[in-house]
Formats: sequence, structure tokens, C-alpha cells
Amino acid sequence: MERKKGRARRRGPIIAAGALAACLMCWMLLNLIVDPFGVFGDRLLGQWSYDMTNNARTAKFSYLEQHHGEFDSYVLGGPAAGAWPTQALDAYFDARFYNLSLRTMDMGDMERFARWLVEHYEVKNLLLTVTVENGGARAGEDRAVTEAMPYQLDGSSPLAYYARYLFANAGHSFRKLKWMGEDSLLPGPQDWYDPATGAIDYSGEDVEAIGAGDLEDYLALHPEFTDLPAPWTQQWQRECIASIAAIRDLCEQAGVNLVVAAVPLYGDYLARYPQKEVEDFFTALGRVTPYWDFTSSSVSQDPRYFYTPSCFRTAVGEMMLARMFDDSSVYCPEEFGVYRTADSGRASLTQAAALKEGRSYTARVPILMYHHLSETTVSGDRLDEHLAALTEAGYTSVTMADLRAYVEKGVELPDRPVVITFDDGYASNLEIGLPILEKYQMKATIYVIGCSVGKDTYKDTGQAMTPHFTAEQARALEDTGLVTIGSHGYDIHEVEGRDPDPIRHGVLQREGESEKDYIAFLQGDCARFREVVEPALGRKVDILAYPYGQCSPLSEILLAREGFYATVTTIPGVNTLVKGLPQTLRAMDRFDIEAMDLTGEELLELLEKD
Repeated sequence: MERKKGRARRRGPIIAAGALAACLMCWMLLNLIVDPFGVFGDRLLGQWSYDMTNNARTAKFSYLEQHHGEFDSYVLGGPAAGAWPTQALDAYFDARFYNLSLRTMDMGDMERFARWLVEHYEVKNLLLTVTVENGGARAGEDRAVTEAMPYQLDGSSPLAYYARYLFANAGHSFRKLKWMGEDSLLPGPQDWYDPATGAIDYSGEDVEAIGAGDLEDYLALHPEFTDLPAPWTQQWQRECIASIAAIRDLCEQAGVNLVVAAVPLYGDYLARYPQKEVEDFFTALGRVTPYWDFTSSSVSQDPRYFYTPSCFRTAVGEMMLARMFDDSSVYCPEEFGVYRTADSGRASLTQAAALKEGRSYTARVPILMYHHLSETTVSGDRLDEHLAALTEAGYTSVTMADLRAYVEKGVELPDRPVVITFDDGYASNLEIGLPILEKYQMKATIYVIGCSVGKDTYKDTGQAMTPHFTAEQARALEDTGLVTIGSHGYDIHEVEGRDPDPIRHGVLQREGESEKDYIAFLQGDCARFREVVEPALGRKVDILAYPYGQCSPLSEILLAREGFYATVTTIPGVNTLVKGLPQTLRAMDRFDIEAMDLTGEELLELLEKD
């Protein structure tokens, strides 16, 4: 008996040690297989967006080790660099760019990446993004797993590096597995990057309806532009400039085309920096290398050009590239972008703030919404009264294409623009509306329901409904030069009592419908609309009106990917378009004229009041 007890006592520590070893092995295997920082190449799960969001330095390095043959040029910089549009970079430079935006402002980190790129990969172009923030940041020596550099870049021990991630908090791996089960097309805080390009995924922000209301309305919804962060003290300015000089020398020796761009910060944020610190930083930069200076312009003075006070929108990236390559087809303010050398002066912050005073870069545009023309809705006589009042008051009808030309190319609009729209595609728009449009030479957009084109009975049921014009008549309307045909969806206009339950509320997901099924539905609806309407028109339809005015961030992202550059809702209000910002064409407001039952004089009062 005593002998058995002794053996049991001796086995106890062995079992405990074995259990501990097994736990450690499971811990290591979990972190190795799930690889939440991309350190081990994420070869099993391949969820690079999550990895890059956790630590862009380690994950992007590992991604490029596998994919660097697909690229020959790189963007390098802090978070602001993530908004350079990769497709535009490729076109302008005739290259294949990867965006190495890092979640760090330390120029020393960027120097280490630049050295690795040039010494190990094919590099034709390097676009270095610089802001005054770079002079105030330097990473500490003891970095967390979310901030560590690859050992290949900082010379640390490979064994210590990998061990650190093998034994990292397992919560990182569990969170990644949980995220994979919840992953959405909508970018979120756990998937900040587009791994295929390296750029930050701003698809949600790029379809945000920023044109509703005026600047004060925008600021009320975006307190980050009024509650501004403290500026970075320029304590590492000398080290930052030295790293830029090292990158310059590296590129010169390797024959790499180095382009340095000082990108804009929001003006009120930049103004918080002491003027002398800003001037010292850019004077030192100019002594080291020529650079494109985008810091002092009217763009910096409007927060709508920024995602955050220190991150410009992708549309601003398009504008910067257009200036650098002298592309006059893209809107740029005259003073936006100057090529600086050691001898160049700079506009002061005060001068930059004054640039927008008196400059017209926004336009207020009301959109009117009509439907069927009849005595029980809006009669032809009432429409005539409205157009007569608008004409006498000096309003000029414009098309969605005119609005697009304004925001993308800076083509001016008339002094008092108005957009006239009709929803559904009723035959009365042709029979009653067109002669009135011709009388006043007013232009209009008609958003047609694809499944109702040419029909006078409701789909699937045979119930009588108000007649709709045919696809051939739609072409005849466009041939007048006064009408543009847009999409009201093929079959996203379900009606309670006519469609089987549960009905879809406009374009929104049904309750319980998976995102995958919803995406397939909306893409299929767009395809069916194109099949019915576009052959007759002989062109692509690229504007859409939301049934019942209902939309969501997901629908906006999907429709943008389907090629719709403008969408409209039924929310009443006047829209503010901003030159250079195509986002102001998303989910635009419209006045429902039928619901308001206005006289011509009352219509003018409504437009003037708003």
C-alpha cells in the first residue's frame, strides 16, 4: 500500500508537467495556426485584413514576402498614406503599386521598410508620404506585439521574435476566429485594410452621404473636427529628416524614382501647431529633397475633404496625383500643390486659411421628385405652373451628369440649378410631362422600375396598374435631349398587399436574410435591370433612386461597386455639392412634390427657405 502511494506521489508532478506542456503546445499551435498578426504567413486562414489591422508592420511584411512579385512600386507612410488610390497610382505612374501605409508616424520605421524593399524586391517608384506629425513621433524600443517590427528589419533575434508571437495572449487568436464568423462587406475596426492593395478600406466612408445639408450640419455629425487632438511636439524632427535623407540616398543609389509628398492635414488641426515648428519642419525637408507641397491650400480648410483631421479622403488623393501629373481633367484648386525645393518659400497657415474666402467650390442643389401625372397626384397643369415659376425665378434645370461634371471636373453649374425627377416610369411622364418639359426646355431624370417597363398589369398577379412606358419609348425620351433614364431597381419596389410576405422594404435586407444572400439578391437585381433597359438605351445606366428613399451603408457600397455614381433618397432638403468630392452625389435629398401639394409660389418659397 505504501509503495503504491509513493508511486502515485511521484506520478503527480509528472502528470502536472505533462498537462502544462500540453497546454503550452496547444497555446503555441493556436497562435501558429490562427496567426492573428500574420507573423507566420497566415497560410491556413489567409485573413490578411485582420492581421494588418492588428499590426500592419508584421502582416504587410509577411504578405509582401509572398506577393512582392506582383508589385514594382510602393507607397510608404503613416495612416494618412492609406488613402492614396492604388488604381490611380498605377495609371499615372504606369506601375503596379502596393500601399505600405503603417500605423506609425516614426520615419525610422519607414526607413527600415524602404531599405528592405530596395535591397530585396524590384522597386521602380517609391512615393513617400510626409506630414508635420512625422517630426513628433518615434517608436519606443520595447514595443507591444501590435507595434513590433519584423526581426528582418530591426535586427532583433528571430528566435525571440517568433517565440513572442507563439506565446502571445491567446485572446488575439480567439478574437480573430470570432471575427471570421462575423466578417462583413462593411469595413470595421477589425479589418481596416484591403490586403490586395495595402490601402485602408475607406469604402464605407466613400459612400457616406456628406452632401446632405451644409458645413454646419456636417460638423454637427463629425465632432472629431471640432474636438481636435493635441499636436505632436516636434521632439524627433531631426531624426525624422535624417531618415528621409537616408531614404533619398538609398533610392539614388538604386535608381529608384523617389517622390515625396507633404500631404494635407485639416487646417484647424494644423493651426494648432506652433507656426515656427511647422516652418522649421518643411524648411528642413526642402533642404533634404524636393517635394510636392499640398499642406497650404483651400482644401485643408474644409473638413469634408478629410476622414479624420490627419487623413485626407481618397478623392483628395486623386486630386494630388492629377496635380503632380498635370491632369486637367480632374478638379484641383488653382493653388493646390506646389513643387518645392530648398529655395522655395511656403504659404503661411494664415494665408492658406484666407484662400477659401470668396471662393466658390460648393453648390446648393435642390432635387424635386414627381411620380404619375394625374388629377389625383400632380396634374399636368400643376407641373406647368411649377416649371413656369422656376423659369421666371431664374432656376435652370440640370442633369445628374451635370452634377457629376461639377464635383469631378469643376465644370461650373448655373447660378440657380435644380434637378427635376420622376419616379417609376409612368406613361404619363411621356404623354403629359414631356410636352411641358419641351415648352420650358427643362431637363428631367426619370427613374424606371425594370419589371414594370411597358406594363399595365402588376408583375406575377395580373392586377391592373397605372401604365408604364416601354424601353423603346425610354430611348425616344432620351433622344429628345431633355430626359435621362435612371434606375429605380428591377424588382426592389415591393408593395404590401400585392407582393407575398415578407415584403422587402425598398432595397433593405429582409429580416433574417444573410448578408451573402442579400448581396446576391441586389447584384442579381442590377443585372436584370441592365438586361431589360440598357439594350434599348444603348448605354449603361449609372444613377439610381431608392424606392421609398430607404438605403443603408451596405446598399451604397454594393451599388457603387455596380457602377452607380449617384443615388437619391426621399429625405427632404437641399444638397450641398463640393468640388472634388464625388461622395456628395451619394444618397442625395429630394423634395416629394406630390406629398406637399404646392403651388408654384409655394414651391419657390420652399426652395428659398431651405
